[in-house]
Amino acid sequence: MPEKNVFQRIIDREIPATIEHEDEQCLAFRDIAPQAPTHILVIPKRPLRSLADAAAEDAALLGHMLTVIRTLAEKLGLQTGYRVVLNCGPDAGQSVDHLHFHLLGGRSFGWPPG
Repeated sequence: MPEKNVFQRIIDREIPATIEHEDEQCLAFRDIAPQAPTHILVIPKRPLRSLADAAAEDAALLGHMLTVIRTLAEKLGLQTGYRVVLNCGPDAGQSVDHLHFHLLGGRSFGWPPG
């Protein structure tokens, strides 16, 4: 059996996290190395390695996660704007093989990123 990644260990409550949202489909928690004043990770509860591994039947889950992100942005007072980032693969900076969105806010962001 492969070793659990850090996100699965957070889902299983083996590692503590500051949880901002939880429902039957996803979990949202504060990043331990924030890149902005607000930095929340939103992950599916079921294993999905990356967006590249998503199938048509994952559309409802992905849409739900984006709705959760919008609701969190509202709740956290990000009225002047926020950024949503999804890294797909090591060349894009994905460091955990579990799909996750970053919700970043509380400061201005430049373009282009990276």
